[in-house]
Amino acid sequence: MLSIQRDSRSVEDLPYELVERKGVGHPDTMCDAIAERMSRYYSLHCLKEFGGVAHHWFDKVTLYGGGADIGFGRGELTSPYRVKFFGKAAFRVGRTEIPVHDIMFRAAADVLAEVTTGFDAARHLVVEVGVVDHQGAGRGLSRYQPPSPRDLVPLGSGGLVSNDTNLLHGYAPLSRLENAVLGLENLINGSGFKQRHADTGWDVKVFGSRRKDTFSLVVNMPFLGGRIESVDRYRARSAVVRKELEQFVGSLGIEDFDLLMNPTERSGRPYLTALGSVADTGDVGVVGRGNRVNGLITPMRPMSIEAPAGKNPLDHTGKIYNVMAMRLARQVHEASGGPAHVHIFTSKEAPLERPDEVVVTTPDGDEQTLKALVETALAGTGELTAELIETGITLW
Repeated sequence: MLSIQRDSRSVEDLPYELVERKGVGHPDTMCDAIAERMSRYYSLHCLKEFGGVAHHWFDKVTLYGGGADIGFGRGELTSPYRVKFFGKAAFRVGRTEIPVHDIMFRAAADVLAEVTTGFDAARHLVVEVGVVDHQGAGRGLSRYQPPSPRDLVPLGSGGLVSNDTNLLHGYAPLSRLENAVLGLENLINGSGFKQRHADTGWDVKVFGSRRKDTFSLVVNMPFLGGRIESVDRYRARSAVVRKELEQFVGSLGIEDFDLLMNPTERSGRPYLTALGSVADTGDVGVVGRGNRVNGLITPMRPMSIEAPAGKNPLDHTGKIYNVMAMRLARQVHEASGGPAHVHIFTSKEAPLERPDEVVVTTPDGDEQTLKALVETALAGTGELTAELIETGITLW
């Protein structure tokens, strides 16, 4: 059932706004990325070997940080990261084994190599398997113990139904503060910045607040201990980076702002890491504790607490509709010009193309145009599943 509501209110109208982003090197974000990479690699393996995707979910990944010797002029991991996968999946199709542990190790190793500096999977990574193939009530053996490839689901299959009961939400456009917070982390962990500042780490956390038109930004960004030889060097490099970040915020058209970088420096404690993350020294990450699918944590906005990373891309609407709601909101905003919200609710076993409720909120826009946008999106769930598996969609 589609409902269209008219509302012109915007988060920019609020006198106060708060936003946060956990960067790609934060342990929670690492876990989101590892879980989703595992789902993709597992799905691609099944498609290649069997022509269909075995049912699975890997959305309960945890990362137990390692140990490190860190100081000025040194940064060495002394005990490895430990990544544990919890969830359910098929370990074989008929008599043919799926190399689940090998796929898990590769997924974790690939992600961690992308969001740290100097990571060596052979020395720095241990993977533990907490995944089972137990059957749920009322389920046949084909779900997690498929007797043959004919029991798997090919891409593009019709007639699929929701695997869960979910409520998802998306909105557009991003506010000025949201763009600033997201943009700062993307800048710092972008390839250009890392080439210019190879001594910076990846565990970047950005907080922002806005009081009317006055902005306050806090950036936590580590340096690599092995590349910072002294406290004087640390201070000099901090000043250079802070200046670039301030210039970036100014380029967004934000004039009245202050930017605090690495608050621990106020107590005389430098922010140094070995590989670029607090996971180097034992911090723990868990899927779903960080950014929503638009990359932000936005307490002033409606948002779903669903954790999409690692969920089955074939029929888990907590994943499919999460992306869909965000994209639909952007399309509605482009069509109407005003702030847009999209809520999608589905009950278990509802057809993927017919969720129980879709609510679109916008101040303007032709009703038939909006209806066509929703119908096109719902009819394209198969294409969205293929994109999640074949190309990947960033969910954090």
